Amino acid sequence: MKSQLTTLCYIERDGCYLMLHRVTKKNDINHDKWIGVGGHFEKGESPEECLLREVREETGFTLNSFDFRGIVTFVSDDDPAEYMCLYTSEDFSGSQLECDEGNLEWVPLEKIDSLELWEGDRIFLNLLKQKVPFFSLKLVYKNGTLVKKILDGKDL
Repeated sequence: MKSQLTTLCYIERDGCYLMLHRVTKKNDINHDKWIGVGGHFEKGESPEECLLREVREETGFTLNSFDFRGIVTFVSDDDPAEYMCLYTSEDFSGSQLECDEGNLEWVPLEKIDSLELWEGDRIFLNLLKQKVPFFSLKLVYKNGTLVKKILDGKDL
């Protein structure tokens, strides 16, 4: 099986991130979780092309600029590894649309940690909060539980 390539973006406005509460898709590994917006690369796309397309499709927004913040490697049970390009943006235009993958909500940064998040997401959200310029994070899950975390080649 091929490895999965994805993007994820946290869009910020007025001290809030635009969060997607994944509640509508059936058989969704992220069901009931709160995540940023993004998705899988389509054939021939660069990370930036995937980012721009996914943000536009899921939110209606066009990113005018963005920052590439890190690479997150997810390993889960016997599934192929997923490599996620993580971005942030404060510069966007357009009108917010409804998302067919869940509910979009602007959540104050100080309330993000109280949401139903993957344990590993809390780690990279904290790195974003600390303004770490770029990082590589590996998260290993077994049966949905985070069992190993490696930041820039070192165990956490």
